[in-house]
Amino acid sequence: MTLRHPTGKEALWCAASLALWLAVTALFIGFRPEHVVMAVLIFALFFVSGITRRVVIALIPFFVFGISYDWMNIVPNYEVNPVDTEGLYNTEKSLFGITVAEGMRLTPNEFFALHHCTAMDFMAGIFYLCWVPLPIVFGLCLYFAGHTRQYLHFALVFLLVNLLGFAIYYIHPAAPPWYVAMHGFEAVPGTPGEVAGLGRFDQMTGLGIFNGLYARNSNVFAAMPSLHSAYTLVALIYAVRGRSPLGWRIVLAVVTLGIWFTAVYSNHHYICDVLAGIATAFAGFMLFEYGLMKIPAFSRFIGRYTACITR
Repeated sequence: MTLRHPTGKEALWCAASLALWLAVTALFIGFRPEHVVMAVLIFALFFVSGITRRVVIALIPFFVFGISYDWMNIVPNYEVNPVDTEGLYNTEKSLFGITVAEGMRLTPNEFFALHHCTAMDFMAGIFYLCWVPLPIVFGLCLYFAGHTRQYLHFALVFLLVNLLGFAIYYIHPAAPPWYVAMHGFEAVPGTPGEVAGLGRFDQMTGLGIFNGLYARNSNVFAAMPSLHSAYTLVALIYAVRGRSPLGWRIVLAVVTLGIWFTAVYSNHHYICDVLAGIATAFAGFMLFEYGLMKIPAFSRFIGRYTACITR
C-alpha cells in the first residue's frame, strides 16, 4: 500500500468538514455514540493512505445522505406544513381499497393487518433489512471492480433521490398507515416511531432489530414518498444500465419487488407512497443523467471527481 500524506489543503477540508458536522449535530440534535465512531473512522481513513483517502472521498454522497437525514430533526417537517392524515388515507381507500365479504372497504394495509402469515412476515423482515445495505454494497462492488464512473453516477443519484424525497417531506408531511390505525387522523408532534407489522419479524427471530431502528425515528410524518421503495430501484436502474452481472440484476429486482410489497404489507406505507417513491427514483435518475450531466460545468466536475477517486 502506497502511503501519501494529505496536502495541507486536503487535511484542512477534512478537519473543517468533520468539525462543522459535529458542531451542528451537538448544538441542535445531540451526540450519539455513532457520531463519534463515524467521525474518528473517517478521520483515520483519510490520513492512513492515498487508497483509503480515495475511498472516503468516494463515499461522500452516502455521508451527506446520512447527515442530511439526521439534520431533518433540527426543523421537523410537521412544523413547516400541516400533516396529511385523512386525505391520504381516503385517497388510498378510493384507489386501491379492497371490499371484504361484509361489504366494508379496507385499505390494502388494513386487509394485510387481518391476513398475514409467518412465511410472509419472515420474508418481509428480510426484504426490509436490505433497503440501505444492499444499495451500498452494490455501489462498493462497482467501485472496487473499477467501474468508478458508474459508481459515482449511482452514488450521486442515490443522494439526489434522497434530497428530492426530503424536500417533499417538508412540502407534504404525511402520516403512515400504522399511525392512522393507532392514533386516528389527529397529527400529534413527537409521536414515537412504531415497528407495525415488522414487529412480527422481531418476535419470531428474537433479534429486536426493527424495534431498535424505529425507536430512534423521531419524525413519523415522512411517509410520502416511500424512499424505502426508491433505494434498491436506483441500484437496479444502474445495474441494468451498466450491464452488471445477471446475479446482481436478479437480486436487486427481487429485493425491490419484495420491498414494495413489504412496505404495504407491514403497514408502513400506502400503495400511493410506494408509487411516489418509484416516481422519485426515476425523477432523480432523469434529472441527473439528462439534466445536470448536460451542463458542461457540472459534467467537468463529475470528470474531476471521477479522476480523484479512481484507484
